[in-house]
Amino acid sequence: MTQAHQAVQAEAIVTAFNQLFQVPEQTVLVAGASEPFYVPGAPSQVFFRADYVRSALHEVAHWCVAGRCRRALPDYGYWYSPDGRSEERQTAFFSVEAKPQAIESLFCEALNIEFAPSVDNLVMTSSDEALRTFTDRIGAWRTRLLSGRLPHRASLFKAALERFGGRGLIQ
Repeated sequence: MTQAHQAVQAEAIVTAFNQLFQVPEQTVLVAGASEPFYVPGAPSQVFFRADYVRSALHEVAHWCVAGRCRRALPDYGYWYSPDGRSEERQTAFFSVEAKPQAIESLFCEALNIEFAPSVDNLVMTSSDEALRTFTDRIGAWRTRLLSGRLPHRASLFKAALERFGGRGLIQ
């Protein structure tokens, strides 16, 4: 995918999100960050990395999972450990990432783009078993979400992505 094509896709995703949530949720999606993060405020801002479509979808998935109290905190009150985290920290990461990544996979599906689980650790030390467990958790969450447990905001956004994708704005 060319950089220009990626930017067009990211712009369409930003447009879809902001049309849906800027007024009722007082939240906007913002491209161009060097690192993704969430800032509560008026409006709250969900920043995603550069103009990367997968980063946008991933950050929106986290926003869709976060409840009202978490959305009042910078980065939803979660910790972040950079690359090189210990096996224990990586396991903790896997435990909180399965549901958002399952939602992200549904967003990818809506746009007909490939989803691959993110371990978010370039110098990963996790075992194959830990990765399989993580992938299985994502699959289990997908099953739950598809059986009618998709959070309301995620459901709205997924439908918007399907509409945008159908009009050719996102390919």
